[in-house]
Amino acid sequence: MTTRGSRSEKVKRIFQQFDANRDGGLNREEMAALVVAVNPRVKFSEEQINAILDEVFRTYGEFIDGEKGLTFDGLLRTYDDGAGDVDRDFDALGLELKPSEEKNGISLAAEEAASSSSIADERVMEPHKKQRTVAWASSPNHGIVFDDTWKLVDDLEILIKRLKSKQSKDGKVKNDNSDVYSDPGWSRELGPSVEITEKMVIWEESGHDYAVFVKELGVLRSRADGARSREEAFDGHMAIGRVLYEHYLFKEALVSFKRACELQPTDVRPHFRAGNCLYVLGRHSEAKGEFLLALEAAEAGGNQWAYLLPQIHVNLGIALEGEGMLISACEHYREAAILCPTHFRALKLLGSALFGVGEYKAAIKALEEAIYMKNDYADAHCDLASALHAVGDDDNAIKEFQKAIDLKPGHVDALYNLGGLYMDMGRYQRASEMYTRVLGVWPNHWRAQLNKAVSLLGAGETDEAKKALKEALKMTNRVELHDAISHLKQLQKKKLKGNGSGNGEEAYITVEPSKFKTVGEKTTLRPELAVALDIRAFQRITRLNRCEVELIKKEMTESDVPESYSGSGIPEKSIRKASLEGILRKLLNFLKPETFTGAVKAVNQKILSVLDDRESGRVDLGMFFAVLSPICGGSPDKRKRLAYDALLWRPVNEGSTQISKSDVQGYIKLLRAIYIPSHGISEMLEIHGERDNSLVSLTEFIAMFDDQEWGFGIMSTLLKLETGDRTRHGRHVCSTCRYPIIGSRFKEMKSHFSLCSQCYSEGKVPPTCKQEEYRFKEYASESEAVKDKCMWFGLHSKGSSLPAP
Repeated sequence: MTTRGSRSEKVKRIFQQFDANRDGGLNREEMAALVVAVNPRVKFSEEQINAILDEVFRTYGEFIDGEKGLTFDGLLRTYDDGAGDVDRDFDALGLELKPSEEKNGISLAAEEAASSSSIADERVMEPHKKQRTVAWASSPNHGIVFDDTWKLVDDLEILIKRLKSKQSKDGKVKNDNSDVYSDPGWSRELGPSVEITEKMVIWEESGHDYAVFVKELGVLRSRADGARSREEAFDGHMAIGRVLYEHYLFKEALVSFKRACELQPTDVRPHFRAGNCLYVLGRHSEAKGEFLLALEAAEAGGNQWAYLLPQIHVNLGIALEGEGMLISACEHYREAAILCPTHFRALKLLGSALFGVGEYKAAIKALEEAIYMKNDYADAHCDLASALHAVGDDDNAIKEFQKAIDLKPGHVDALYNLGGLYMDMGRYQRASEMYTRVLGVWPNHWRAQLNKAVSLLGAGETDEAKKALKEALKMTNRVELHDAISHLKQLQKKKLKGNGSGNGEEAYITVEPSKFKTVGEKTTLRPELAVALDIRAFQRITRLNRCEVELIKKEMTESDVPESYSGSGIPEKSIRKASLEGILRKLLNFLKPETFTGAVKAVNQKILSVLDDRESGRVDLGMFFAVLSPICGGSPDKRKRLAYDALLWRPVNEGSTQISKSDVQGYIKLLRAIYIPSHGISEMLEIHGERDNSLVSLTEFIAMFDDQEWGFGIMSTLLKLETGDRTRHGRHVCSTCRYPIIGSRFKEMKSHFSLCSQCYSEGKVPPTCKQEEYRFKEYASESEAVKDKCMWFGLHSKGSSLPAP
């Protein structure tokens, strides 16, 4: 951690470097030169420079010395407030801080030694009391104000040292190896002067020593409450909270910050720091509430808190991410980047969040800007690589992953994702190497262990793959592992290689759709099944089938959305995507944050990209509900009724009991464009034109909806998948992919091989069974197959010549 002494000296050197006329101030011209010099990768326009200077000179007006400009104390304060990073700027300017240089007759080495000496001794050294604590304590805007507060800080430091000494002897204090994971970009405090550089300490809170510490801490809090004024009590609790936070005693720090909030409810700082504590403690919703209070107070306070707004927006965005609300987080990251154009962390977070919701091109742009400002930002390189891979630029993705690993050799995310990229490219040996490196850093990473097994299998190292799977099984008992082991056994039996590998027998051949025939009315056609499987996969990712139609009806009843007009001039109840995300969070409140994030990404890519084709950032809420209804939970009739009611709820039909035919046609074409894109996109072109305002009743609507050719008749196949796609068929495995068959089993009636739903929909058959025509019968369960076989034997005994099932 940079000490206050060395930090001030660095700022002084920077100040002297740009005080060209040596008048003790930085005028606008000198300040402009400083801004440009410390941001060599950013090309500022004249308007941007003027805007930055206007903000600095307005916010720090008390430090402006007439025409001389910003004083040294003013520049120091800008750094204390987080407007810049002292160490980064100092390095960017190529300056050096020599240990032998002295400040006020005291060598820097001596000054730093003084800052680390015992607190009991330092009490006597009154002239140096502002050098003995971390830099925040003497910051002019959010540090210690009252002398008695210093006594509280001194006594608290002694209590913490005593606790640490006792727990260290007992081996209870632990270090968290958190430096190997991606940095979420967290702004821990109000300025970069307090960034964590050491490993996080984990305290043992259940023992007697900790109970004694808490009791003695209560005495200090009582002393703070007994101060001569409300302001001094506030100062005391804030200082206690800051010291506790610096020592990772987050629960106790929260108590102090909450008390400070009670003493001065409109002050930004206690709300901001309480939010930080709550986030670290995993209480993301409460953290969001505190950051919102901090934001409200900062915006109401005018220029006094203007310098804090970017960091409040950043931390609020991170808290929203903790709840899985990435679209909402994006809004706050954008705001932070607008308020502070050089905030590379806000840009990195924005890019990462955009990637998380599937907006890859925008993510790449934001991440490239962050890297342009800070080229050694390992996490930004990692996320940029993932975004590049998502758009198919694999060569550059590998380069970016490698840059992240070069900067941070133990970067788990970069290693793991690079392994996945190599897997996608078929470079299995390289993939297994990456997963091995992940396990070297994080030995219990079961997904890395499983993927290592799969990559070894792809590389043809079956024995090693088997060992890796057994190791993965020791880590977790998930069903995916059991299926993978079963798959491995089947492959060993058949000794199959990958399709078209050139080594050994091909795993499958792909047959054109016209050669697939069905036996019996219940057997699903191959093209229909392919579409239904895609919709079902979307249902599983979003869990929307667990969202009952009654919940959406309730949301429509309770939502008070004002009318607005779209580009076509038609009134609609449109809302911002971030607000829509909030509605989805209520409908899917049973999902964990990380699962909800995946659901939002899928909805954004599949539905919102079509509904918001003008990229306005707004969505017609009634149409959104109508589009969701066919895949929600509930009977088919209830889903169709919900779609009808959602269309009636739109302003264009409000007050009516029926819908115009053109609205129904537009809705169905939109539905097909979203869920059956191969057919729907061309149909979308027919939506425009003269409106057919004839009215459609519910019965007529259902008839149009169920039309197999022009409606959404695929829903019947989807319902079949919903009820039976988890059914297992004993020991039956797919003859193509060799995985256990789950869902319907499709049996070829001549060669008697069986396919899973996925291989059947893709037209994959075993290469040993080449035929001019394939006839399949679908079995939803093994009981159906047994019944069919019994019927065949019954008929066969009577002399029938039917083929065996």
